[in-house]
Amino acid sequence: MQSHEELFVHISAFPRDGIRPRIGETISFEVRSGPDGRKRAERVERPESRPPPRPIRRAPVAYKRSPLSAALSTVIVAVLVFAGYSAYTSRWDASNGASFAVPQSVESSNQQFSCDGRTHCSQMTSCAEATYFLRHCPNTQMDGNNDGEPCEQQWCN
Repeated sequence: MQSHEELFVHISAFPRDGIRPRIGETISFEVRSGPDGRKRAERVERPESRPPPRPIRRAPVAYKRSPLSAALSTVIVAVLVFAGYSAYTSRWDASNGASFAVPQSVESSNQQFSCDGRTHCSQMTSCAEATYFLRHCPNTQMDGNNDGEPCEQQWCN
């Protein structure tokens, strides 16, 4: 049944589907009397439109690493482990009195040194003298990092 009489319709009577009403659009509705006694359209529907599609939820995608980045990460970790192990074992060897190579300049030195009670780098006059004291004299305090080289900041650098 077609009617050409005008009828009030409020925007809130349209479905809340996000689609704005268009001129010439076919709709169906119920006619009711408003509070002022005039006729108005309520419960508007669009018989030709489909409900909007529901958004598709997708499962989160797991991050996949390329084989190259996995191999590079493995190599980096291996290098760090090796460097750490080497540093640890060299400190362990030094603190446990491992044998050290004595520089040739000390062994072949013509100077004669003797333990005379000096124990600090500030009391030495050369790297050769400090090395001799460290190797042969008790209670010396010239190898702070226990690497076998005395007075590294003053004489043996």
